[in-house]
Amino acid sequence: MTLNQLKYFIAVAQSHSFTKAAQQFYISQTAITQQIKALEQIVGTTLIDRNKRPILLTPAGSVFLTEAKSMVEQMENAVTIAQNAASGQRGTLKIGYTKGYERSNLSNWIRGFHKDYPNIFVSCYRMTTDLLASRLVGGQLDLIYTWDSTNLQQNTEIGYCAVEDVPLMVALYPSHRLAGKKHLTRKDLIGEKFLYMSPSESTNSYGDAHFMTLYEEAGFKPQIVFRSTNAESILIMVASEQGISILPDYCTKKLSNADNLIFIPLKGEHEYERIDALWRTDNHNPALHQYLQLF
Repeated sequence: MTLNQLKYFIAVAQSHSFTKAAQQFYISQTAITQQIKALEQIVGTTLIDRNKRPILLTPAGSVFLTEAKSMVEQMENAVTIAQNAASGQRGTLKIGYTKGYERSNLSNWIRGFHKDYPNIFVSCYRMTTDLLASRLVGGQLDLIYTWDSTNLQQNTEIGYCAVEDVPLMVALYPSHRLAGKKHLTRKDLIGEKFLYMSPSESTNSYGDAHFMTLYEEAGFKPQIVFRSTNAESILIMVASEQGISILPDYCTKKLSNADNLIFIPLKGEHEYERIDALWRTDNHNPALHQYLQLF
């Protein structure tokens, strides 16, 4: 049973004429008659009463007509869906992002993309940088937003693009000795207890090495009393006045009225966190290729 056979049958049923149906498809009456006979053989019963003028459907043909219209519609929809998926107009996209980055402009970017491609479903996953890298390389994620991505950039199968350089903020409490400053440098933080926001569970990541270098350039080694990938945990501890922390701006800018917390910009040539978007270059998901147009 073919799509054309169903269309020919519907045309004959609606026009009550083999001749008119043949003219509609620009084929001979003989050809359309043969196709209808072949369809009846497949169905196993007569669908059209050829002894009546104009020709009429048999009782079985009347029932089959409803089903034939439904089948044609479903088949044409399936073709459209497949074509849209192949062109990136329909599909799914899995995006991972580093902890805290939900407070950035990420939702605005995804909302804009969804507005342009409403038939692409974007699912989002919040993870540590370690897990993001693993899931991207393993193919479980189409694209990730992360920092501390130097190791991934060295992978020849990974494409990447710098998304933004995020300013760093010093999180402290109102009674702290530095609370009245308009901005701070790392040298101002000598002697402080640090609640360290780490890019990964590992203690020897590229991100760690970068920030430790900045402390060395400021002339001291930080006294790290607590280490976590979770900004929320760190901020609770800062508010409890157990230490201070340096966090990316996106972790703090929506917390201006947070209880017993203030945020002061950290100034310096390299005092930022670079967020990169990364993807596998061998990922042929059409939805990913549409999303990459944002960059």
